[in-house]
Amino acid sequence: MSTVDISLQQEVHALYRSHHSWLVGWLRRRLGCIHNANDLAQDTFLRVIDKSIRFTEVNEPRAFLSTIAHGLMVDHIRRKALEQAYIQAIAHLPYRSISSPENSIEFIETLMRIDILLDGLKPNVRKAFLLSRLEGMTYPDIAIKLGVSLRTVESHMADALRHILLKGL
Repeated sequence: MSTVDISLQQEVHALYRSHHSWLVGWLRRRLGCIHNANDLAQDTFLRVIDKSIRFTEVNEPRAFLSTIAHGLMVDHIRRKALEQAYIQAIAHLPYRSISSPENSIEFIETLMRIDILLDGLKPNVRKAFLLSRLEGMTYPDIAIKLGVSLRTVESHMADALRHILLKGL
């Protein structure tokens, strides 16, 4: 192991030792659950390690950590909401129709990726895109449903596709 690796490891250890309990408390207050707070704090420090930056250059370590943790927390909350929606959607199905736990997890992860790709779209742009791609509606039908012109739907679709292409890169 090189001197740089050892030095970086020592910096991460010092950052962890100095701020882990604070971060767990910060997350617990927002999530209301110590278990999720501990998990997300751990994930935060894993992200810190992945970034491989010099922490001596970080002026505000708590702001740095809370920014990373906030992103993870948003992802966690989104995933929980999607899982709950999925459970509600399949609740009325006969048991034989419900896919395996592995397929359910894969489906939820796919929904998460789609949600992340669509994040940041204006509501009507997102709605037009979903009506087209998920419900198979034509642009004229979408225009009628949303109460906008066909040109607006075309513009919304172009915006959505541009957004997805840029996020997917």
